[in-house]
Amino acid sequence: MPGFRRAGGGHGGVDPAGHGGEDTEGAGALRDLSHNPSRVRGAGNRNPRISVDDLVGSRRASEDSASQGRGKDGDRRVGRRALLIGTAVAAVGTAVVARDELQRAWWRVPGIEKPRKDGEVDYTGARWVAASDANWRMADRPDDYGVDMVIIHVTQGSFDSAVQVFQDPEHGAAAHYIVRKDGHVTQMIRELDVAYHAGNRDYNERSVGIEHEGFVDRPEDFTDEMYEASARLTARICARYEIPLDREHIIGHVEVPGTDHTDPGEGWDWDRYMKLVRAAAQASPGSSTSA
Repeated sequence: MPGFRRAGGGHGGVDPAGHGGEDTEGAGALRDLSHNPSRVRGAGNRNPRISVDDLVGSRRASEDSASQGRGKDGDRRVGRRALLIGTAVAAVGTAVVARDELQRAWWRVPGIEKPRKDGEVDYTGARWVAASDANWRMADRPDDYGVDMVIIHVTQGSFDSAVQVFQDPEHGAAAHYIVRKDGHVTQMIRELDVAYHAGNRDYNERSVGIEHEGFVDRPEDFTDEMYEASARLTARICARYEIPLDREHIIGHVEVPGTDHTDPGEGWDWDRYMKLVRAAAQASPGSSTSA
């Protein structure tokens, strides 16, 4: 893709199982797909190690990719809380229940398609640009899949190129958010839904993925504005899902099991970033969803 260069092994990127694909899901049997220009692998979307940071690389869509689509979700898991709420709603029967309480209970029942409005974002101040629906799977998180992690990525290219590939149905990967060098935040997938960004299906289902414009070997790309905007975003996500503000729950793509990606790279200042996340959480506690 224009604007992306091939780096050394495993930098950044999109995999078929997460940051660029997902095991048995997504756009179909994508081959040679890599969200990271440094990573090109076969087996594509059938390989649980595909990732979103492979924003470039070779790719071939098999003839069945269009027919497979995003509907292969037969193994969808249902959270315990959602089951309890669903049971409670069924047991209510004709009992008098306040309309707003009933609506909230209904919203928690898994398997119900939650209302989505065009342009609606989960983070106040973000701009909505929709990713291709081949690069994510509809869900109703956190009820069918609990969210307990934020995964940090680097695009290995420009902001515009990242947006372009996430809109490409043959790419097979995308993250929920992209943070530009100037601190601008774009949301491309709702947090309700599973983005193919981590290169690991389980991690996709339990995480929110944040891309950052730049290259892993150019720490100068990680500007003050980017760090601060990303930290505020991560703090909001963590508040929304009660995610601990520590390095076990806020991780880099390189730390996802099974991945061979190196993003965000050694140039990413984790100490600085985590201090900014905690400061943002103290300054503005609670959720900031505008949805």
